[in-house]
Amino acid sequence: MDKTNLTASGLWAELSEGIKSSINEQTFATWFEPIRAVGLEETALTLEVPSKFYYEWIDKHYREMLLSKIKSATGKDIKVRYSVLIGEPDNGAHPRELDITPAGPLTEDFYDSGSRLNKRYTFSSFVEGSNNQLAKAASISVADSPGQTSFNPLLIYGGVGLGKTHLLQAIGNKVMFQTPQPRVHYTTSEKFTLDFITAIQNNNSSSFSERYRNVDVLLVDDIQFLQKKEQTQEQFFHTFNDLYQRGKQVILTTDKHPRELYGLKDRLLSRFQSGLIVDIQAPNLETRIAILQKKAEDDNLEIPYEITELIATNVRGNIREMEGALIKLLAYSSLSHSDITIQLAKRALRETLGRSGTKTVSIDEVIQSVSETLDVPEKKLIGRGRKMEVATARQVAMYLSREIVGASLENIGLHFGGRDHTTVIHACRAVKRKMGDKTDFHRKVDGIRSQLEF
Repeated sequence: MDKTNLTASGLWAELSEGIKSSINEQTFATWFEPIRAVGLEETALTLEVPSKFYYEWIDKHYREMLLSKIKSATGKDIKVRYSVLIGEPDNGAHPRELDITPAGPLTEDFYDSGSRLNKRYTFSSFVEGSNNQLAKAASISVADSPGQTSFNPLLIYGGVGLGKTHLLQAIGNKVMFQTPQPRVHYTTSEKFTLDFITAIQNNNSSSFSERYRNVDVLLVDDIQFLQKKEQTQEQFFHTFNDLYQRGKQVILTTDKHPRELYGLKDRLLSRFQSGLIVDIQAPNLETRIAILQKKAEDDNLEIPYEITELIATNVRGNIREMEGALIKLLAYSSLSHSDITIQLAKRALRETLGRSGTKTVSIDEVIQSVSETLDVPEKKLIGRGRKMEVATARQVAMYLSREIVGASLENIGLHFGGRDHTTVIHACRAVKRKMGDKTDFHRKVDGIRSQLEF
């Protein structure tokens, strides 16, 4: 090839032949066929990849091989530039360029340096289901009119990996897109704490206050980590008040309802509960399948429906674990030089999740197990009886429904005769306290849990 007249497509064609001879056909088809060369400069080759996932995988496993083959083909240390389309296409998003140099790591990422927002988290990429409809609707409403609705603060709570961070950042991304001069800042409670400590150490509290108060929208993830950090809570209280009084929007996430959080000051809890509180529950089977299909579509992957159904059926609750199982399956396929089949998927799931990870437990099953173990009829468990043994069994059933099933407070209350969420919170606290005080009781509750999970 005439190295003085190289084109991007010509160079990539030559590189592809070299790569194909170095790896197996299945791996090449999975990771390299979807790539297009879209630009060639003196010092850089730009490759368009379907998603960040592709970029991360190629950079981790084939970086040195790729750079070596480029040098062999060109005689130069040409760096690779990956172009990934992020954001919402209908919003006029353009590819962001991610540089890989022969000597160093990624020089920029998918985050907006000012707002700290990940541009991949948008409302269009969020899969809606019955488990999150209210949370998504409230988030869109806030994003459309930040600080102008009664949803201030908006607090989204739910278990790990259910999409709280996605919604939180989707709000910020939409505000950033539709506002001429947006002042949006995303942080975690841990980052807020670290910034506060640093400001104290450097005697620079004014700079800290300006950073967090000179915004129109403040997004704070995982506020449960403010528990027992009294000085940080005090600073956050004043930051919250200042923003609220000036009509600025605050959006928060936590893993539990505020009333279940220990170690937070009452006046801070009062502020958290002064706006709208919405929960995200574990997705049902149909929503889990839709999430996996959306993930495969976004990453330009062809995954048979029966395999997405298998993963969605066997991984419950945590969306991150479900997506992790899909990535694990792709890794198995590539590294074992095998096609993606139902047999391969079953093997990957078994090794990744083990037996307990493939079992789904419902509230009704919890009630049945508690009834049988504690010898209290199911009708009494969900009824209004107040005898000590009945009330204790009911509290245990509520506690396990929360801990194992991951059901929302409202859903648990409905299963137990329409009780409100405060009753469920009280039950969970009572069981935890009793488990700490009485070893026999603790052992009995653990026994029921083991029966349900295994």
